[in-house]
Amino acid sequence: QVQLVESGGGLVQAGGSLRLSCAASEYIFNNYLMGWFRQAPGKEREFVAIITLGVANTYYSDSVKGRFSISRDSAKNTVYLQMNSLKPEDTAVYYCAAHLYAGVVHTAAEEYNLWGQGTQVTVSS
Repeated sequence: QVQLVESGGGLVQAGGSLRLSCAASEYIFNNYLMGWFRQAPGKEREFVAIITLGVANTYYSDSVKGRFSISRDSAKNTVYLQMNSLKPEDTAVYYCAAHLYAGVVHTAAEEYNLWGQGTQVTVSS
């Protein structure tokens, strides 16, 4: 059963923008902390951005801070990742992920037990 459905990847030139979407069930959206990770060829999966429940606090990796923005739409049970000023080094498979929220915000991939199928983002120079 697919619980996180991603969309929005593609090919873009450096400096361009893309928006990724992650649709979840209402239960997951209202009880799980959701975020985005990415994995480039030959590299480990790394944290990109996280958004909490309620007040929707956001957290970003240093490599994307100021360029990417994560948000959530409760009417659509969807989390978005707006990616601006894209660089070739942003090229990776991007994954939506979620873990049951118990008051702690995790940035380590191993703490997340729900994952989307991944969507490819390719930034050409």
